[in-house]
Amino acid sequence: MRAKPIPTVSPSYRWMIASRVLAASVGAYVLSALSASVLALLLPLIAGVSRAEGVLTGTLLSFVIYTCIALWVFCCRSAMRVWMWLIAWSAGLALLLYFLQG
Repeated sequence: MRAKPIPTVSPSYRWMIASRVLAASVGAYVLSALSASVLALLLPLIAGVSRAEGVLTGTLLSFVIYTCIALWVFCCRSAMRVWMWLIAWSAGLALLLYFLQG
């Protein structure tokens, strides 16, 4: 009896998975850190809470945001779309953070 051939995975598929893992770890971290910072500065202005409560709420919500982004990265159709959305949202939040600080 002959052994079954081992199926091989193409290098492009491996790079796509590596890109998604990088997006889920680094990209989600950057986006959740920016959102925590924006929420920490924005919540006292909008909701009228203290700065400490704003920081605490922003930090707690950043864990939820990180988890949702990490799940979304693997549900999206293409890795390029994931990176474009992560870059666009990060740039928008960075710009908002710049104006809130200044």
